[in-house]
Amino acid sequence: MSLRTEGAQCGAVALEFDHDHDRDSPVIKARNIPRSALIYLKGPKFLIYVSGALSMWGDRMWHFAISVFLIELYGHNLLLTGIFGLVVAGSVLLLGALIGDWVDRNPRNKVAHASLFIQNISVTVCSIVLMLVFSYKKWIEEIWDGWLTVVCYTVVIVLADVANLASTALTIAIQRDWIVVITGYNRGHLAGMNATMRRIDQVTNILAPLAVGQVMTLASNVVGCGFILGWNLVSLIVEFVFLSRVYRIVPALSVKPPALEQQSYLEKKRERQCAQGRTSASTTGAPSEESTSTLRLEEIGRIPVCLHRLRGLLSTCREGWRAYYRQPVFLAGLGLAFLYTTVLGFDCITTGYAYTQGVSGSLLSILMGVSAVAGLLGTVLFTKLRKTCGLVNTGVISSALHLVCLLLCVCSVFAPGSPMDLSILNLGNASNVGGMTGGHQRHGYPLRGGSNQPLLPDRSSIHWTNNTVLFENAPAGTEPESYISIILLFLGVITARVGLWSFDLTVTQLLQETISESERGVVNGVQSSMNYLMDLLHFLMVISAPQPQHFGILVIISVLFIFTGHTMYFLYARKAKRKPRTNT
Repeated sequence: MSLRTEGAQCGAVALEFDHDHDRDSPVIKARNIPRSALIYLKGPKFLIYVSGALSMWGDRMWHFAISVFLIELYGHNLLLTGIFGLVVAGSVLLLGALIGDWVDRNPRNKVAHASLFIQNISVTVCSIVLMLVFSYKKWIEEIWDGWLTVVCYTVVIVLADVANLASTALTIAIQRDWIVVITGYNRGHLAGMNATMRRIDQVTNILAPLAVGQVMTLASNVVGCGFILGWNLVSLIVEFVFLSRVYRIVPALSVKPPALEQQSYLEKKRERQCAQGRTSASTTGAPSEESTSTLRLEEIGRIPVCLHRLRGLLSTCREGWRAYYRQPVFLAGLGLAFLYTTVLGFDCITTGYAYTQGVSGSLLSILMGVSAVAGLLGTVLFTKLRKTCGLVNTGVISSALHLVCLLLCVCSVFAPGSPMDLSILNLGNASNVGGMTGGHQRHGYPLRGGSNQPLLPDRSSIHWTNNTVLFENAPAGTEPESYISIILLFLGVITARVGLWSFDLTVTQLLQETISESERGVVNGVQSSMNYLMDLLHFLMVISAPQPQHFGILVIISVLFIFTGHTMYFLYARKAKRKPRTNT
């Protein structure tokens, strides 16, 4: 069939083939614009973006709301929230390798659909339980002498933890594996998709908690639970349809490595160990195969099934961590994890400290918005630097930028207006630590309470907006002698977001490009475990030094951890740059 005949069947498209000078005409361009836009809207990239936006929006709403709900349930106390945070971090720390191995061993569509279904259904059921508890709290507290309330709390925390584990699996599958395949392993396209996904994450991190927070404030907690419930059900359907379509239109997603490589890394490791065992047995004059198999069956029969499975799970975890350690990008991934041990972020710890220094809630909200913009600039910087300097050098520049900006935070510790007082570390002044009533108190709002008074006061006078603590009634007290310290602190935190997110995207893409497809899941699962482990350390730091006078020490420790993490990346970059030279 000729081009003219094909063009006749397609109508006006024939002009594009028959007359070259008509290709550049405004009419043809105008007709091609909606056509190309329609192709993009139906393409895999856009579908992944929409699916990711819905998932991130739901995650951000749920993570914000569940903390508030747990505080409300337990009488304006942070105990349940602390337990929930410990359970979530501990479960990912222990099960990260198993989750990654599960991602490696199963087809991509089944992993995505199962993770999506478990996550949304867990949140839905948890929302229903919370609605019942909020509606019939007094009646529930009277049953079984209050033990039914404990059961409800346990169910809520377990379901929320299951949802977080499923979200971790979905993130590993989509953002660490699907994106690599969709881009056809093209580094430029991969960098663009990573940056876009991070921009979506930054925007949803600000808007989603604000949205659900307004619903909870204007209506009630029950309505807030219903809103989250409805969102998850709608999101489940839309994401399921979109991911299924992406899987159909990208044939490479249905193709896993051939035969031998289709097994996960850990399965191949076990097979090698079994082969080595058989080889050593044959060289030492072992008994016949029949007697060996009989001994194995007897040995397995002596071990209970549950213990045998537990031993297999522990072996999987151990081999997963070994696989992580053997990766060429091990130092880069470990360096990224060290960046999680910091108080220099917009969480309730930093914003609570800012409140003690006289910063209003409205100003904190504005600063959070500016911080989000700085994060978006970091994604733009990443794409520009990667094109001009290369991926490894982008990480070096981003690390240097991050550290330079954090020097402002170190300066804030010693600047006028800083409440840090090293004399409170002396045992003789221990009685003055909690109440800040001793002679070494420099400034800050007086915090009522005994020696164990936490950094944040009771929840009853607090609004919760995107992990920011906004107080209705600021306690009366003298203003800080100077705002220089708090200005330097937030100037450093905000400007450091540019280098931080650029560095995060660099390490993420290095993991995507370097890790083989057969072990991509297990290594990223261990990376998630490392991130949660270092995040736990930062909470332990705050627990051990909770007062505003301690915050300067926490800032210095945080910068030391961050410096250590970037040093690890510098070592990786040095090794990566030397490798091509040795190969040549």
